Amino acid sequence: MAPKNWTKEHFTLNTGAKIPAVGLGTWQSKPGEVREAVKVALQSGYRHIDTALAYGNEKEVGEGIKDSGVPREEIWVTTKLDNPWHKRVEEGINSSLKSLGLDYVDLYLMHWPSSTDPDDLSKHYPDWDFRDTWAELQKLPASGRVKNIGVSNFAIKNLEKLFADSRFKITPAVNQVELHPNNPSPKLLNYLKEKGIHATAYSCLGSTDSPLYKNDELKKLAEKKGKTVQQVLLVWGLQRGSSVIPKSVSAQRIQANLELDGWELTDDEVKVIDSLPERFKVCGDSWLPVKVFFGDDE
Repeated sequence: MAPKNWTKEHFTLNTGAKIPAVGLGTWQSKPGEVREAVKVALQSGYRHIDTALAYGNEKEVGEGIKDSGVPREEIWVTTKLDNPWHKRVEEGINSSLKSLGLDYVDLYLMHWPSSTDPDDLSKHYPDWDFRDTWAELQKLPASGRVKNIGVSNFAIKNLEKLFADSRFKITPAVNQVELHPNNPSPKLLNYLKEKGIHATAYSCLGSTDSPLYKNDELKKLAEKKGKTVQQVLLVWGLQRGSSVIPKSVSAQRIQANLELDGWELTDDEVKVIDSLPERFKVCGDSWLPVKVFFGDDE
């Protein structure tokens, strides 16, 4: 079987929708940089842009989409409901669409399973949790403003709680989680596969100043293949069946992160990456009023 041309590949979700395998992440992208990054990415061939209300950059993402000249229907746009908005799902999606300047998004995610009190971010609502939020999110696809709904940062334990809720009707199309060789989460990935939920990998390169870039095993492997460590990490993620959304605002890196076609990692190379012993998470849950990671993903 010939290696895949990942830049043209899609993963089919449980709704039948097709999510482009490679997208541009925009978390931690500064104002003034995102608009240009989105434009460059789309003009370079990306067809998947990931943002969130919490990033404070939806307006610029929308401007970058317009600047690119790429037709809206060719672009997959994901945004997310922020934690203090859990009781205001309708307002949340309307706010995002208004900022983006779009009539619909392809995927709307619950950003975290934490229904945070907007009046005190250190507190969780006493009378509301992510199950109530999901009951509200389930109403959106019928409105046409949201094509698919999903979750983010959901551990197995919280997914089980969600499935057990009496109001639960729509299985999330996607769970967007942190995935890289130092947070590989094989148990969670297998669980998602069993349930027909697609995984999108955020911080798929290990985020800003990633220790993965300095890893000798990875550097050696990349050199042998004539690729960058970043390209190797992306293909590793893609070959595991997850879509990847590397973040960059540099035109050069945005384009380099797309040079993924026509080559692959052998089983042995994948094994080398799979067996890297170090563990770290870019995104913990200590800043949230509730615990959302339970060590049940390995």
